[in-house]
Amino acid sequence: QVQLVESGGGVVQAGDSLRLSCVASGRPFSRLTVGWFRQAPGKEREFVAASFWTNTPDNIADSVRGRFTLSRDSARNSVSLQMNSLKPDDTGVYYCAGELEGYGIAHQLYTFWGQGTQVTVST
Repeated sequence: QVQLVESGGGVVQAGDSLRLSCVASGRPFSRLTVGWFRQAPGKEREFVAASFWTNTPDNIADSVRGRFTLSRDSARNSVSLQMNSLKPDDTGVYYCAGELEGYGIAHQLYTFWGQGTQVTVST
């Protein structure tokens, strides 16, 4: 029903920047809550940020607040995650997730998931 595709990952050095993109298809983008999560091997998926279709402000995790920002481009059906001042602890697989019936920061709330894009930050 809803398909999500992430892109923009790569290998960078500490202090560099990356911009991830999540493109959605199959449902009206304006009503889709989009969340970003990341996961390291053997660890639980960690909430990063979420963009809501309501007037609710974007939710940014404390661990990335001040460094990561979201932007929503309805014309292109996409949500971008701008990541600045990257640290080695930011390394992981970043997933784009979507939900039509609610919003929040828990990954269990999201129904649709992209394939993930690898972000590696070297020292």
